[in-house]
Amino acid sequence: MSETLALAPIWYAVFLFSVTLHEAAHAWAALRLGDPTAYHGGQVSLNPLPHVQREPFGMVLVPLISLALIGWPLGWASAPYDPLWADRYPRRAAWMALAGPASNLLLVVAAGILVHAGLALGVFAPPEVIRGLDEAVAATSPGLPAALATFLSVAFSLNLILCTFNLLPLPPLDGSGALPLVIGDEPARRYLAFMRQPMMGLLGLIVAWNLFGPVFRPIHLLALNLLYPGAGYH
Repeated sequence: MSETLALAPIWYAVFLFSVTLHEAAHAWAALRLGDPTAYHGGQVSLNPLPHVQREPFGMVLVPLISLALIGWPLGWASAPYDPLWADRYPRRAAWMALAGPASNLLLVVAAGILVHAGLALGVFAPPEVIRGLDEAVAATSPGLPAALATFLSVAFSLNLILCTFNLLPLPPLDGSGALPLVIGDEPARRYLAFMRQPMMGLLGLIVAWNLFGPVFRPIHLLALNLLYPGAGYH
């Protein structure tokens, strides 16, 4: 429990920045593609405050409670958009949907680059065994290197989670919103209208929650083996 509490500030700081970037990416993409709704709401910003004000439970209360109970944050956020714009331009709306997970993938890559810089400097080393999401990087000495290793482990793992989970093609996740890219405009409009039904969102989240573990485990292992070529994690 004491170790969980010690890591809680790192987990929450990474969560807050990563989710803020995710929603800001949605908002920025929507603005570039013709929908200024989120821009007018202040969401085209890396300042977490507008995002927290929009979703205080998902950005603050639930993540902190889940950190205390299970050791890592659960939460959510959202960026507003104009559904009439999405109906008029379903493919633009699909690119907006993909912008969020793409931002998390960018953070995964950035964390990986910093890990390799640490490996080259002799500050980090591949862990012998990976037991948890906060153990993706090992430090060669205690103190600041160990703190940086934990921070990069959390940044790498949490953003991989956010990217993977949001790309599941189930409502209300971003992967569902991206499907118009592979179907025609009129089927896309009918699909989006169907997916906006509240019960579909609830059902989608239940299915996604149960699917995520089996989907994420091989992706996590693949990412770790790409991060450390030849490590052979399994």
